[in-house]
Amino acid sequence: MPDPMTQGIAAGRLDATQIARNFDDLHAPLASHEAAVAADRCYFCYDAPCVTACPTAIDIPLFIRQIQVGQPEAAAVTIFEQNILGGMCARVCPTETLCEEACVREAAEGKPVEIGRLQRYATDTLMARQGHPFVRAEPTGKTVAVVGAGPAGLACAHRLAMKGHDVTIFEAKGKPGGLNEYGIAAYKTVDDFAGREVDWLMGIGGITIETGQALGEGLSLDALRADHDAVFLAVGLGGVNALGVEGEARDGVEDAVGFIADLRQARDLRDLPVGRNVVVIGGGMTAIDAALQSRLLGAETVTIAYRRGRDRMPASRYEQDLAASKGVRLMFNVMPVAVHGNGSVAEIELEYTAERNGSLTGTGETLRLPADQVFKAIGQVLTTDGGLELACGKIAVTGAGRTSADGVWAGGDCASGGDDLTVTAVAEGRDAAEDIHGALIG
Repeated sequence: MPDPMTQGIAAGRLDATQIARNFDDLHAPLASHEAAVAADRCYFCYDAPCVTACPTAIDIPLFIRQIQVGQPEAAAVTIFEQNILGGMCARVCPTETLCEEACVREAAEGKPVEIGRLQRYATDTLMARQGHPFVRAEPTGKTVAVVGAGPAGLACAHRLAMKGHDVTIFEAKGKPGGLNEYGIAAYKTVDDFAGREVDWLMGIGGITIETGQALGEGLSLDALRADHDAVFLAVGLGGVNALGVEGEARDGVEDAVGFIADLRQARDLRDLPVGRNVVVIGGGMTAIDAALQSRLLGAETVTIAYRRGRDRMPASRYEQDLAASKGVRLMFNVMPVAVHGNGSVAEIELEYTAERNGSLTGTGETLRLPADQVFKAIGQVLTTDGGLELACGKIAVTGAGRTSADGVWAGGDCASGGDDLTVTAVAEGRDAAEDIHGALIG
């Protein structure tokens, strides 16, 4: 059998023990005594800048105080009242640039209260010890269609069901969860947490999920509006931007989103092929996740090539440093101009860039990197809009997600405004549900 490290894209570069070690939980959960110590560091600020920095406005001082006095289940209810996917957000939120960056301890000492890990401690405790913490209201007789079972769709469906409405979620893929299931690095959400969280959320009752149902492919917005009292679209962004360079169609040039999805659904990560020399084009979280996981699968060299400077990179400095700590090389101010090879990619040609008069331009100076696998991670695009009005390539919304069509709301990555974050999607789904409820009940 040939040595996989001498091939291009190949599976089985590492043994099972190394793979298990590489993809272990990124942050070990806190034990109860560790949580108590971490909670003691909170100043319980009356004006709580961490709450303002949280897109879902969780009462962070309150839930930390509840942990401090030995009531983690009560803390979890405080979290879930604002963010029903608080367990996942505790694992994947960029807390270092949200609540923890705003923490007074961070400003005073450079070491914030570990809000994310405390949130995970509370939510994991409740989910392990008791059933669903909320009781569904009396049925209203109203029905709502939610298209997309990602964070926004799930949050919207849960809040509507809790208020007594009957909700049907239509999901294009084979499993619910959206990016939580298909698009987040495996080491951030181990032990099938995304699937278990959906099962737990469904405990509220009143929600039905139909998979294999895609808007525009047998599922029409007009039919949904006719059959339901309201519709919420949370269809995400299904397309990936092209590089637009010569040789992009060569074998080995792939979408980073698809690679991450394949990785998340793989039964055995040793069976997942990865290149020996991997180059990722982009600077967001998808680029980081694709690059870092390529390295963890056994790629010999992994490079992230980003067209602007480090200070403009969308991924947080924490994520950049995490990737670098695992051996990923970060290159700034370079953009792809050609993919070279004979059928399959062998090299990628990059051009150095500079910002002049506010515009990004090439300098004419180029270099080539060996590459048998190139991942595109330069943003995603909307692929289905139901014929609704658009703004900047996304579904245009006003207020709490109202679209240009009566009775239709939208939220999450597919809707205009907001950051493309799990926690933001949850907030948009929750707020749209409240607005839908008000419209249905009057």
